[in-house]
Amino acid sequence: MESKLRTIAKAITWQALGLAVTGALAWFHTGDMVTAMSFALSTAASGLAFFFVHERVWARVRWGIGERHA
Repeated sequence: MESKLRTIAKAITWQALGLAVTGALAWFHTGDMVTAMSFALSTAASGLAFFFVHERVWARVRWGIGERHA
């Protein structure tokens, strides 16, 4: 099972990438850096929370994970 700290680290790095991409796309579409970053930050914050919950739920699902034989 994956540790909570590892899940948090994965979520943060994933959201940092998403923040950069979303900010760039929003800036391209709006032409306004403040609006773009506000949008990007709100989507990153919600994405971080939902990613963490999603990962923790899947960490409990045994489906698709085979037993390892020594």
